[in-house]
Amino acid sequence: MKTSFVSNLAVQNAMRLTLQQSQLEMMKLQQEMTSGVWADTGTALGSTTSRSVNLKAELDRLKNIKDTNSLATQRLSASQGALSTMRTSVEEIRKQLISAKGTDDKGKLDVAHTTFVTQLSAFTAAANTQFNNEYVFAGVNSDVRPLTDYGPGSPAKVAFDTALSTFQAANGNVALKDFTSAQMTDFINNTLQPMFLGSGWDGTWSQASSDNIQTRISPNEVIETSSNTNTTGVRQFMMATVIATELMKPELSTAARDTALTAAQDHLEKGLTGIIQMGAQIGVAEGRVKAANTSIDNQVKLINTHILDIEGVDPTETSSRLTALKTQIEISYTLTARIQELSLINYL
Repeated sequence: MKTSFVSNLAVQNAMRLTLQQSQLEMMKLQQEMTSGVWADTGTALGSTTSRSVNLKAELDRLKNIKDTNSLATQRLSASQGALSTMRTSVEEIRKQLISAKGTDDKGKLDVAHTTFVTQLSAFTAAANTQFNNEYVFAGVNSDVRPLTDYGPGSPAKVAFDTALSTFQAANGNVALKDFTSAQMTDFINNTLQPMFLGSGWDGTWSQASSDNIQTRISPNEVIETSSNTNTTGVRQFMMATVIATELMKPELSTAARDTALTAAQDHLEKGLTGIIQMGAQIGVAEGRVKAANTSIDNQVKLINTHILDIEGVDPTETSSRLTALKTQIEISYTLTARIQELSLINYL
Protein backbone atom coordinates (compact mmCIF):
# COMPACT_ATOMS: atom_id res chain seq x y z
CA MET A 1 0.00 0.00 0.00
CA LYS A 2 1.30 3.36 -1.01
CA THR A 3 0.33 6.64 0.63
CA SER A 4 0.55 10.14 -0.82
CA PHE A 5 0.13 13.56 0.69
CA VAL A 6 -2.27 16.34 -0.18
CA SER A 7 -0.96 19.85 0.19
CA ASN A 8 -3.08 22.09 2.38
CA LEU A 9 -2.16 24.87 -0.11
CA ALA A 10 -3.97 22.97 -2.87
CA VAL A 11 -7.03 22.56 -0.67
CA GLN A 12 -6.86 26.22 0.27
CA ASN A 13 -6.70 27.32 -3.40
CA ALA A 14 -9.63 25.07 -4.29
CA MET A 15 -11.67 26.64 -1.51
CA ARG A 16 -10.70 30.12 -2.70
CA LEU A 17 -11.88 29.31 -6.25
CA THR A 18 -15.18 27.98 -4.94
CA LEU A 19 -15.56 31.08 -2.82
CA GLN A 20 -15.02 33.39 -5.79
CA GLN A 21 -17.59 31.54 -7.86
CA SER A 22 -20.08 31.72 -5.01
CA GLN A 23 -19.51 35.47 -4.64
CA LEU A 24 -20.16 36.02 -8.35
CA GLU A 25 -23.32 33.95 -8.13
CA MET A 26 -24.43 35.94 -5.09
CA MET A 27 -23.94 39.22 -6.97
CA LYS A 28 -26.14 37.91 -9.80
CA LEU A 29 -28.84 36.85 -7.34
CA GLN A 30 -28.75 40.22 -5.60
CA GLN A 31 -29.14 41.94 -8.97
CA GLU A 32 -32.10 39.69 -9.80
CA MET A 33 -33.70 40.47 -6.45
CA THR A 34 -33.38 44.19 -7.14
CA SER A 35 -34.43 44.21 -10.81
CA GLY A 36 -36.91 41.35 -10.72
CA VAL A 37 -35.50 39.87 -13.94
CA TRP A 38 -32.74 37.45 -14.89
CA ALA A 39 -29.23 38.88 -14.62
CA ASP A 40 -28.20 37.01 -17.78
CA THR A 41 -31.31 36.79 -19.95
CA GLY A 42 -29.65 34.87 -22.76
CA THR A 43 -28.34 32.12 -20.51
CA ALA A 44 -31.57 31.85 -18.54
CA LEU A 45 -33.98 31.86 -21.50
CA GLY A 46 -32.02 30.16 -24.25
CA SER A 47 -34.02 30.07 -27.49
CA THR A 48 -36.88 31.99 -25.83
CA THR A 49 -34.63 35.06 -25.81
CA SER A 50 -35.83 35.98 -29.32
CA ARG A 51 -39.33 36.62 -28.00
CA SER A 52 -37.96 39.02 -25.43
CA VAL A 53 -35.81 40.80 -28.02
CA ASN A 54 -38.76 41.22 -30.39
CA LEU A 55 -40.98 42.60 -27.64
CA LYS A 56 -38.30 45.10 -26.60
CA ALA A 57 -37.87 46.22 -30.21
CA GLU A 58 -41.62 46.83 -30.44
CA LEU A 59 -41.46 48.71 -27.14
CA ASP A 60 -38.72 50.99 -28.49
CA ARG A 61 -40.76 51.64 -31.64
CA LEU A 62 -43.82 52.63 -29.62
CA LYS A 63 -41.75 54.94 -27.44
CA ASN A 64 -40.30 56.62 -30.55
CA ILE A 65 -43.81 57.15 -31.92
CA LYS A 66 -44.86 58.64 -28.57
CA ASP A 67 -41.92 61.07 -28.71
CA THR A 68 -42.91 62.08 -32.24
CA ASN A 69 -46.50 62.55 -31.08
CA SER A 70 -45.27 64.90 -28.38
CA LEU A 71 -43.70 67.16 -31.01
CA ALA A 72 -46.82 66.93 -33.18
CA THR A 73 -49.02 67.87 -30.22
CA GLN A 74 -46.92 70.94 -29.48
CA ARG A 75 -46.94 71.98 -33.15
CA LEU A 76 -50.73 71.59 -33.31
CA SER A 77 -51.12 73.56 -30.09
CA ALA A 78 -48.96 76.37 -31.49
CA SER A 79 -51.10 76.33 -34.64
CA GLN A 80 -54.30 76.68 -32.61
CA GLY A 81 -52.82 79.63 -30.72
CA ALA A 82 -51.89 81.34 -33.99
CA LEU A 83 -55.34 80.68 -35.46
CA SER A 84 -56.92 82.32 -32.43
CA THR A 85 -54.92 85.49 -33.16
CA MET A 86 -55.86 85.28 -36.84
CA ARG A 87 -59.56 85.01 -35.97
CA THR A 88 -59.23 88.07 -33.73
CA SER A 89 -57.80 90.03 -36.68
CA VAL A 90 -60.73 88.95 -38.85
CA GLU A 91 -63.22 90.10 -36.20
CA GLU A 92 -61.54 93.49 -35.82
CA ILE A 93 -61.56 94.08 -39.58
CA ARG A 94 -65.17 92.98 -39.77
CA LYS A 95 -66.15 95.59 -37.16
CA GLN A 96 -64.42 98.36 -39.11
CA LEU A 97 -66.02 97.29 -42.38
CA ILE A 98 -69.44 97.49 -40.75
CA SER A 99 -68.73 100.93 -39.27
CA ALA A 100 -67.36 102.22 -42.61
CA LYS A 101 -70.38 101.12 -44.63
CA GLY A 102 -72.23 104.03 -46.18
CA THR A 103 -69.99 106.72 -44.70
CA ASP A 104 -68.00 109.44 -46.46
CA ASP A 105 -66.47 110.70 -43.23
CA LYS A 106 -62.73 110.94 -43.79
CA GLY A 107 -61.98 110.56 -40.07
CA LYS A 108 -63.88 107.27 -39.83
CA LEU A 109 -62.33 105.98 -43.03
CA ASP A 110 -58.84 106.87 -41.78
CA VAL A 111 -59.46 105.02 -38.50
CA ALA A 112 -60.73 102.02 -40.45
CA HIS A 113 -57.68 102.12 -42.72
CA THR A 114 -55.34 102.16 -39.71
CA THR A 115 -57.15 99.11 -38.30
CA PHE A 116 -56.91 97.29 -41.64
CA VAL A 117 -53.15 97.86 -41.82
CA THR A 118 -52.58 96.90 -38.17
CA GLN A 119 -54.69 93.75 -38.29
CA LEU A 120 -53.21 92.66 -41.62
CA SER A 121 -49.77 92.88 -40.01
CA ALA A 122 -50.99 90.95 -36.93
CA PHE A 123 -52.57 88.27 -39.11
CA THR A 124 -49.39 87.88 -41.15
CA ALA A 125 -47.26 87.61 -38.01
CA ALA A 126 -49.58 84.90 -36.63
CA ALA A 127 -49.51 83.02 -39.94
CA ASN A 128 -45.71 83.08 -39.73
CA THR A 129 -45.65 81.57 -36.23
CA GLN A 130 -42.67 79.34 -35.49
CA PHE A 131 -42.38 76.33 -33.20
CA ASN A 132 -39.07 74.60 -32.61
CA ASN A 133 -37.56 76.77 -35.38
CA GLU A 134 -40.17 75.56 -37.86
CA TYR A 135 -43.02 77.56 -39.41
CA VAL A 136 -46.27 75.85 -38.44
CA PHE A 137 -48.26 77.09 -41.47
CA ALA A 138 -45.65 76.33 -44.14
CA GLY A 139 -46.71 72.74 -44.83
CA VAL A 140 -43.70 70.55 -45.54
CA ASN A 141 -41.64 73.69 -46.34
CA SER A 142 -41.33 74.26 -42.62
CA ASP A 143 -38.03 76.10 -42.93
CA VAL A 144 -39.51 78.81 -45.20
CA ARG A 145 -41.47 81.86 -43.98
CA PRO A 146 -44.89 81.07 -45.45
CA LEU A 147 -46.86 84.32 -45.77
CA THR A 148 -45.34 87.37 -47.47
CA ASP A 149 -45.52 90.64 -45.51
CA TYR A 150 -47.67 93.26 -47.21
CA GLY A 151 -45.98 96.64 -47.22
CA PRO A 152 -43.93 99.06 -49.29
CA GLY A 153 -41.41 97.20 -51.45
CA SER A 154 -42.68 93.72 -50.63
CA PRO A 155 -43.35 91.31 -53.54
CA ALA A 156 -47.04 91.25 -52.64
CA LYS A 157 -47.35 95.05 -52.61
CA VAL A 158 -45.42 95.32 -55.88
CA ALA A 159 -47.71 92.71 -57.43
CA PHE A 160 -50.81 94.65 -56.39
CA ASP A 161 -49.45 97.99 -57.60
CA THR A 162 -48.47 96.45 -60.93
CA ALA A 163 -51.91 94.89 -61.35
CA LEU A 164 -53.61 98.19 -60.53
CA SER A 165 -51.40 100.18 -62.93
CA THR A 166 -52.00 97.66 -65.70
CA PHE A 167 -55.76 97.86 -65.17
CA GLN A 168 -55.74 101.64 -65.13
CA ALA A 169 -53.71 101.75 -68.35
CA ALA A 170 -56.13 99.33 -70.01
CA ASN A 171 -59.01 101.62 -69.02
CA GLY A 172 -57.71 104.88 -70.43
CA ASN A 173 -55.31 105.58 -67.55
CA VAL A 174 -58.28 106.14 -65.26
CA ALA A 175 -57.28 107.41 -61.80
CA LEU A 176 -58.27 105.37 -58.79
CA LYS A 177 -60.43 108.23 -57.49
CA ASP A 178 -62.39 108.16 -60.75
CA PHE A 179 -63.20 104.44 -60.65
CA THR A 180 -66.83 103.68 -61.30
CA SER A 181 -68.67 100.92 -59.49
CA ALA A 182 -68.49 98.77 -62.63
CA GLN A 183 -64.75 99.32 -62.99
CA MET A 184 -64.22 98.46 -59.33
CA THR A 185 -66.16 95.23 -59.78
CA ASP A 186 -64.21 94.40 -62.93
CA PHE A 187 -60.87 95.05 -61.22
CA ILE A 188 -61.73 92.95 -58.15
CA ASN A 189 -63.27 90.02 -59.99
CA ASN A 190 -61.01 89.76 -63.04
CA THR A 191 -57.68 91.11 -61.81
CA LEU A 192 -57.43 90.66 -58.04
CA GLN A 193 -59.30 87.40 -57.69
CA PRO A 194 -56.88 85.37 -59.85
CA MET A 195 -54.00 86.86 -57.87
CA PHE A 196 -55.38 85.52 -54.59
CA LEU A 197 -57.57 82.56 -55.49
CA GLY A 198 -55.72 81.43 -58.62
CA SER A 199 -52.17 80.66 -59.65
CA GLY A 200 -50.96 84.18 -58.82
CA TRP A 201 -50.98 83.31 -55.12
CA ASP A 202 -48.06 80.86 -55.05
CA GLY A 203 -44.66 82.46 -54.79
CA THR A 204 -45.92 86.03 -54.59
CA TRP A 205 -48.16 85.93 -51.55
CA SER A 206 -47.27 82.54 -50.08
CA GLN A 207 -44.10 80.46 -49.99
CA ALA A 208 -45.78 77.56 -48.19
CA SER A 209 -46.30 74.09 -49.59
CA SER A 210 -49.85 72.83 -50.02
CA ASP A 211 -48.64 69.44 -48.77
CA ASN A 212 -48.83 69.23 -45.00
CA ILE A 213 -46.57 67.36 -42.59
CA GLN A 214 -47.53 63.70 -42.24
CA THR A 215 -46.93 62.06 -38.86
CA ARG A 216 -47.23 58.40 -37.90
CA ILE A 217 -49.16 58.66 -34.64
CA SER A 218 -49.58 54.91 -34.14
CA PRO A 219 -48.24 51.74 -35.77
CA ASN A 220 -51.18 51.76 -38.21
CA GLU A 221 -52.17 55.43 -38.50
CA VAL A 222 -50.63 58.39 -40.33
CA ILE A 223 -52.30 61.82 -40.27
CA GLU A 224 -51.59 65.45 -41.21
CA THR A 225 -50.27 67.40 -38.23
CA SER A 226 -49.85 70.84 -39.78
CA SER A 227 -51.62 73.32 -42.03
CA ASN A 228 -50.50 75.93 -44.57
CA THR A 229 -51.22 79.44 -45.84
CA ASN A 230 -52.46 78.17 -49.20
CA THR A 231 -55.84 77.30 -47.72
CA THR A 232 -58.92 79.12 -48.99
CA GLY A 233 -59.44 80.82 -45.64
CA VAL A 234 -56.08 82.58 -45.69
CA ARG A 235 -56.40 83.55 -49.37
CA GLN A 236 -59.87 84.99 -48.87
CA PHE A 237 -58.79 86.96 -45.80
CA MET A 238 -55.77 88.44 -47.55
CA MET A 239 -57.87 89.44 -50.57
CA ALA A 240 -60.52 91.03 -48.35
CA THR A 241 -57.97 92.98 -46.34
CA VAL A 242 -56.01 94.20 -49.35
CA ILE A 243 -59.27 95.38 -50.95
CA ALA A 244 -60.18 97.21 -47.73
CA THR A 245 -56.71 98.71 -47.36
CA GLU A 246 -56.16 99.81 -50.94
CA LEU A 247 -59.63 100.39 -52.43
CA MET A 248 -61.65 102.05 -49.65
CA LYS A 249 -59.88 105.38 -49.59
CA PRO A 250 -61.74 108.65 -48.90
CA GLU A 251 -60.94 110.08 -52.34
CA LEU A 252 -62.93 107.35 -54.12
CA SER A 253 -66.54 107.88 -55.10
CA THR A 254 -69.11 106.58 -52.66
CA ALA A 255 -70.39 104.05 -55.20
CA ALA A 256 -66.93 102.66 -55.97
CA ARG A 257 -65.97 102.54 -52.30
CA ASP A 258 -69.20 100.77 -51.32
CA THR A 259 -68.60 98.25 -54.11
CA ALA A 260 -65.14 97.58 -52.70
CA LEU A 261 -66.52 97.38 -49.17
CA THR A 262 -69.18 94.85 -50.18
CA ALA A 263 -66.57 92.71 -51.92
CA ALA A 264 -64.27 92.94 -48.89
CA GLN A 265 -67.07 91.85 -46.56
CA ASP A 266 -67.96 88.91 -48.81
CA HIS A 267 -64.39 87.65 -49.02
CA LEU A 268 -63.82 88.28 -45.31
CA GLU A 269 -66.77 86.09 -44.33
CA LYS A 270 -65.48 83.33 -46.59
CA GLY A 271 -62.04 83.78 -45.06
CA LEU A 272 -63.43 83.49 -41.53
CA THR A 273 -65.27 80.29 -42.47
CA GLY A 274 -62.07 78.86 -43.95
CA ILE A 275 -59.98 79.77 -40.91
CA ILE A 276 -62.56 78.18 -38.59
CA GLN A 277 -62.35 75.04 -40.74
CA MET A 278 -58.55 75.08 -40.37
CA GLY A 279 -58.97 75.20 -36.59
CA ALA A 280 -61.48 72.34 -36.71
CA GLN A 281 -59.12 70.18 -38.78
CA ILE A 282 -56.26 70.86 -36.38
CA GLY A 283 -58.58 70.08 -33.46
CA VAL A 284 -59.48 66.73 -35.03
CA ALA A 285 -55.77 65.98 -35.46
CA GLU A 286 -55.16 66.85 -31.79
CA GLY A 287 -57.91 64.47 -30.76
CA ARG A 288 -56.53 61.64 -32.89
CA VAL A 289 -53.03 62.14 -31.47
CA LYS A 290 -54.41 62.06 -27.94
CA ALA A 291 -56.35 58.86 -28.67
CA ALA A 292 -53.25 57.32 -30.28
CA ASN A 293 -51.17 58.14 -27.20
CA THR A 294 -53.72 56.46 -24.96
CA SER A 295 -53.63 53.37 -27.17
CA ILE A 296 -49.81 53.36 -27.16
CA ASP A 297 -49.74 53.63 -23.35
CA ASN A 298 -51.99 50.59 -23.10
CA GLN A 299 -49.82 48.65 -25.56
CA VAL A 300 -46.67 49.58 -23.64
CA LYS A 301 -48.21 48.28 -20.40
CA LEU A 302 -49.21 45.03 -22.09
CA ILE A 303 -45.77 44.52 -23.65
CA ASN A 304 -44.02 45.25 -20.37
CA THR A 305 -46.24 42.63 -18.72
CA HIS A 306 -45.26 40.07 -21.37
CA ILE A 307 -41.57 40.90 -21.00
CA LEU A 308 -41.81 40.50 -17.25
CA ASP A 309 -43.54 37.15 -17.70
CA ILE A 310 -40.65 35.99 -19.87
CA GLU A 311 -37.70 37.53 -18.04
CA GLY A 312 -39.09 37.78 -14.52
CA VAL A 313 -37.63 35.70 -11.71
CA ASP A 314 -39.47 34.09 -8.81
CA PRO A 315 -38.59 36.36 -5.86
CA THR A 316 -39.23 33.61 -3.30
CA GLU A 317 -36.99 31.13 -5.07
CA THR A 318 -34.31 33.74 -5.66
CA SER A 319 -34.40 34.78 -2.01
CA SER A 320 -34.03 31.16 -0.90
CA ARG A 321 -31.08 30.60 -3.24
CA LEU A 322 -29.46 33.81 -2.01
CA THR A 323 -29.87 32.77 1.62
CA ALA A 324 -28.45 29.31 0.93
CA LEU A 325 -25.52 30.82 -0.94
CA LYS A 326 -24.75 33.20 1.90
CA THR A 327 -24.71 30.28 4.30
CA GLN A 328 -22.42 28.34 1.97
CA ILE A 329 -20.03 31.27 1.71
CA GLU A 330 -19.93 31.68 5.47
CA ILE A 331 -19.08 27.97 5.84
CA SER A 332 -16.37 28.37 3.18
CA TYR A 333 -14.87 31.27 5.10
CA THR A 334 -14.82 29.15 8.27
CA LEU A 335 -13.22 26.14 6.54
CA THR A 336 -10.65 28.32 4.82
CA ALA A 337 -9.66 29.89 8.12
CA ARG A 338 -9.24 26.45 9.73
CA ILE A 339 -7.19 25.12 6.80
CA GLN A 340 -4.90 28.11 7.02
CA GLU A 341 -4.24 27.19 10.66
CA LEU A 342 -3.03 23.67 9.73
CA SER A 343 0.71 23.43 10.24
CA LEU A 344 3.08 20.68 11.41
CA ILE A 345 4.72 23.26 13.59
CA ASN A 346 1.60 23.35 15.74
CA TYR A 347 2.03 19.68 16.51
CA LEU A 348 5.78 19.59 17.13
